[in-house]
Amino acid sequence: MVYRIFVEKKEGLAHEASALLSELRNLLGITSLTSVRLFNRYDVENIADKLFEEAVHTVFSEPQLDTVTRELSVGNDTVFAVEYLPGQFDQRADSAAQCIQIISCGERPTIRTAKVYALGGDLSEKDLFEIKKYVINPVEAREASLDLPKTLIAQYEIPEAVATLDGFLELDDEGLSAFIAQYGLAMDLDDIRFCRDYFRTEKRDPTITEVRMIDTYWSDHCRHTTFGTTIDSVRFEDKLLEEAYEEYRAVRAKLGRTKPENLMDIATLAGRYLKKTGKLDKLDESEEINACTVKMEVEVDGVKEPWLLLFKNETHNHPTEIEPFGGAATCIGGAIRDPLSGRSYVYAAMRVTGAADPTKPVSETIKGKLPQRKIVQTAAAGYSSYGNQIGLATGMVDELYHDGYAAKRMEIGAVIAAAPAANVRRERPEDGDVVILLGGRTGRDGCGGATGSSKKHTLSSLETCGAEVQKGNAPEERKLQRLFRNAEACRMIKRCNDFGAGGVSVAVGELADGLDINLNAVPKKYEGLDGTELAISESQERMAVVVEAKDVDRFMALALSENLEATVVAHVTEEPRLRMHWNGKTIVDISREFLNSNGAEKHIDIAPAKIEDYSKAAPASFATGYRALMSDLNVCSKRGLSERFDSTIGAGTVLMPFGGKHQ
Repeated sequence: MVYRIFVEKKEGLAHEASALLSELRNLLGITSLTSVRLFNRYDVENIADKLFEEAVHTVFSEPQLDTVTRELSVGNDTVFAVEYLPGQFDQRADSAAQCIQIISCGERPTIRTAKVYALGGDLSEKDLFEIKKYVINPVEAREASLDLPKTLIAQYEIPEAVATLDGFLELDDEGLSAFIAQYGLAMDLDDIRFCRDYFRTEKRDPTITEVRMIDTYWSDHCRHTTFGTTIDSVRFEDKLLEEAYEEYRAVRAKLGRTKPENLMDIATLAGRYLKKTGKLDKLDESEEINACTVKMEVEVDGVKEPWLLLFKNETHNHPTEIEPFGGAATCIGGAIRDPLSGRSYVYAAMRVTGAADPTKPVSETIKGKLPQRKIVQTAAAGYSSYGNQIGLATGMVDELYHDGYAAKRMEIGAVIAAAPAANVRRERPEDGDVVILLGGRTGRDGCGGATGSSKKHTLSSLETCGAEVQKGNAPEERKLQRLFRNAEACRMIKRCNDFGAGGVSVAVGELADGLDINLNAVPKKYEGLDGTELAISESQERMAVVVEAKDVDRFMALALSENLEATVVAHVTEEPRLRMHWNGKTIVDISREFLNSNGAEKHIDIAPAKIEDYSKAAPASFATGYRALMSDLNVCSKRGLSERFDSTIGAGTVLMPFGGKHQ
């Protein structure tokens, strides 16, 4: 039996509904709209009647704040409901299910949620269409049925095999171009040609999993193609730029650099020079590249100890542009996971973002884009939600407003972390070592995230990129943080990778040169995932750790003590090949040398534009200049934005965002 209830904030407390009413009337110009009511709808199955009644006022609602009804009573209001797309993580439903399981100490019930909108006023079909377009982001959600389902149990078609791409070896350039378009690959023609030539040496056609995995591994997101492209020639219009480039070349000559010139070399040359001249003696270097790490001493109870200080920044511009809440949440989640995989604890964060003018009418939105106001507000909600749940003090919060951000938003999360050096063991994995997957289960959310953010986007991106944006689960990552503060657990880890871009194929695939991966062992959120999806899904809050075989049982026991699921998914092998097995068949078998080639080498000739003159003419008068300054969004108070973020949580910092006696 499926139980259903509707939960609405009491009159005077329905701030979300009143804010939405204001936006729809003022931004969309729908003046005929007179009222908005919002209900959280819960459908629950696999639960006893008594337990459900107990949960109504303890889990699903707060009696002092909410009104609960079994039937929707909204008079003549126009009603529609919105639910997450199948496969997207629903934190409200997941949290409710966990709470009920804690109460019952029994089975976890099945819960599905939706948000129900009741709109008052004489609305035309066009008005309703515009409202639905504003509140439903097709990347993450869809309109839900108002009918009560007979069951919440989803029926999944169980896949049996992964397809082999017969005829791939015979494709010419025209066929390869069509192949890229057919499968929506991020690779270019040179890459897919290089791939075809490799499989010719293997004397077999690849599986679709191998092609998808290589596409992920070689995506710009993972291998930084743009930064690694060889610069063959440069022609300057600007003398200042030319002088800077010649200075770069002079330093290269001093260092004896013979590798090709590219943007990555330009970006890292200063660090190489400082290291060569003995000015980076505290930089911690290893084969693990998780976050920038500096050696330092910390006084603990009067005794100085060696510690590691880690810092990392991450951008999630593409995901936040198409799905603001999830994109911004996983921006800070991903920034945390890099130093976390370095076995450190993240203490504090800052957030600097860039947007176009959010006060412009929705009618002026670029075609194929979400309205700026929607992006700005929902992204702030996503980032702050994740940071506040995980307990991360976020001090500096600022947003830059410029028309240049209309085409693509800038979403940056930056974090700082530390760990006792004695807790961090970094060793090269050896034959017989074991790879353990920790944390969240795998779903379809995030399939193709690395390749998706590496593609050129079009008007249809909102409709086609839905599965690429992951949904963050901050409480699950909090468990990982607690485990990695356990010195005993940390000292068992020889190497670690977080499940960012690329999923199993990259997170596990980068840990060692030789790996045997059992995809059937990967824990799933639901049935119906095939081998390819298991290999490339970027579902969040997961870690891959390498431990010695003798430490497996103890490490998994420590994970269980933090209520973390831990599963052996791979073994390190001596032969330098990456192999993945699913349903008793080997669906990936690729040499490490080929995988590490990063595809076909890229070349470019550059002609940088002349530096623009950004100086402004002096205003006609002080009053004119002051009015212009005060009308600039960049000098407006951002206190409302900053106060979404808890700067004191976890006592991680003594720095406060506002000064004065009353903060």
